[in-house]
Amino acid sequence: MKRELSSRIIGGKYRGKKLSLPKKDVTRSSKSILKEALFNILQFDIVDKNFVEVFGGSGSVGLEALSRGAKRAYFIEKDRGSYDVLRQNCKSIDEKSCELYYGDAFERLEEIIGRLKNEKEKAYFYFDPPFSIREGYEDIYSKVIDEIKKIPKETVEGIIVEHMSRYDFPDKIGPYELYKRRKFGKSTLSFYR
Repeated sequence: MKRELSSRIIGGKYRGKKLSLPKKDVTRSSKSILKEALFNILQFDIVDKNFVEVFGGSGSVGLEALSRGAKRAYFIEKDRGSYDVLRQNCKSIDEKSCELYYGDAFERLEEIIGRLKNEKEKAYFYFDPPFSIREGYEDIYSKVIDEIKKIPKETVEGIIVEHMSRYDFPDKIGPYELYKRRKFGKSTLSFYR
């Protein structure tokens, strides 16, 4: 019998709720220790704010943000199987506070930014792209950097990038400055504002 991959919300009002995970060959879930550190850093700054999980996967980071008080979470996912898992997770946690976009992150992010601008809202943007060692993703980090440069400052509370530790994200990306970096083995979080 094949075991379903899963994780749990680790803090906040939905703590302990189970999340399904997509197949491992398609997406890589953020480690609990990394998520815990992310939200220890953001703490109460996330309360009543928007959170955009640019490479949605299972939605575990955006749903964790909602559990810890974010008012709305936006997710973009281009893999159909992962998108279905994401939709199921949002439904089981807090469907009314979730907005899902199916398709390529580099194409759909503009829609979310447009929506934020129209509503005069800001968001935390969380980029956790596939690691650049995966076939077909060798240039993913340069694409992420180019995308971050295009995000208008009036829509940004903060930008966080989860990336391979051996890849050094620059200290400055467009108008955004690195203010914190935390390493967790093979993964690192870089914080910009």
